Amino acid sequence: MRTVGLDFSYARTFEEMAPEAYERVIHDALVGDATLFIRSDEVEQSWRIVQPLIDAFDRVAVPLAHYPAGSWGPREAERLLGESGDAWRAP
Repeated sequence: MRTVGLDFSYARTFEEMAPEAYERVIHDALVGDATLFIRSDEVEQSWRIVQPLIDAFDRVAVPLAHYPAGSWGPREAERLLGESGDAWRAP
């Protein structure tokens, strides 16, 4: 473990290749490491929290900002950060 800057690149920092996402999960499942998994009661609680939001979006009770796939997101996100004098960092 070591401190890295916010502009961190795994490939530039380490000589080895990072495992693919599913490679890591499958390996952890095979060796019995449950760190990246959640229990069924956590899944159920998550749905109790998220489902009312999904229902509100379906009823259009809460506005949902739409934006084109592959874009930087909705204008509302820029406006939200701009209100505090901040801005998104483009790569």
